[in-house]
Amino acid sequence: MLLQDFETTAISYTPSYALNIAEEAEAMGVDIRKLPLKVGIHGAEPWTEEMRYEIESRLGIDAIDIYGLSEVMGPGVGNECIEAKNGLHIWEDHFLVECVDVDTGKPLPYGEEGEIVFTSLTKGAFPIIRYRTRDISMLDPAPCKCGRTHVRMRRITGRSDDMLIIRGVNVFPSQVESVLMKSETLSPFYQLEVFREGNMDTLVVNVEASPPLMEQSREARDNLAQKVVRDIKDFVGVSCKVIIKGVGEVPRPQGKAVRVIDHRKK
Repeated sequence: MLLQDFETTAISYTPSYALNIAEEAEAMGVDIRKLPLKVGIHGAEPWTEEMRYEIESRLGIDAIDIYGLSEVMGPGVGNECIEAKNGLHIWEDHFLVECVDVDTGKPLPYGEEGEIVFTSLTKGAFPIIRYRTRDISMLDPAPCKCGRTHVRMRRITGRSDDMLIIRGVNVFPSQVESVLMKSETLSPFYQLEVFREGNMDTLVVNVEASPPLMEQSREARDNLAQKVVRDIKDFVGVSCKVIIKGVGEVPRPQGKAVRVIDHRKK
């Protein structure tokens, strides 16, 4: 209603909530792609290129990334440009950014993946010095085609404290998301569950079917689930169980998406 009444051209939300809006609009018979909306600024949770494509195609917008931390200043520490959509421009007049080894804290050269660390340069209250964000990414100093020369932080692949260790394999939810989003018959709504059965960890991937998939036979859905199991094994290196749920059966987030439920902690 707000998008229609105010002819909004830009909106900011979490990537998962963008898909909530798209789903609700479709249920109301509203084609968001025909509205004046041009750009969406997405933050607060990791997302993949496959998720970007899903958002852009369903909402008819340019989907760009924004980065910030409550401990630093909130949103606005870095932002993607529409011209490249290839990394967050860090505002280096206000922040010193580093990439360090997760285990040792040793600074890493440009192009190597590690944990992002920030120091504030102009903040007058509650400054931070070498603050470890737990976000995993890499830094790129190359000039951007948009003309900016700020260091770019590449897409965040996960958080060091969100990383799951399943039978000795390091697993980030974004890795599983990349596999799921490659299937046109699965929806972008998913949740991972981890169980401890005896001395063995078990990963269960709950993912929602798209409406067309629900019209197919149970055998077709089972075959797709087995294909996704193989794809996750090949890409991530861990065996799992995939459960394809019906439309609306995966919880919808009202803010940040809850991607992992680790029952081992209970």
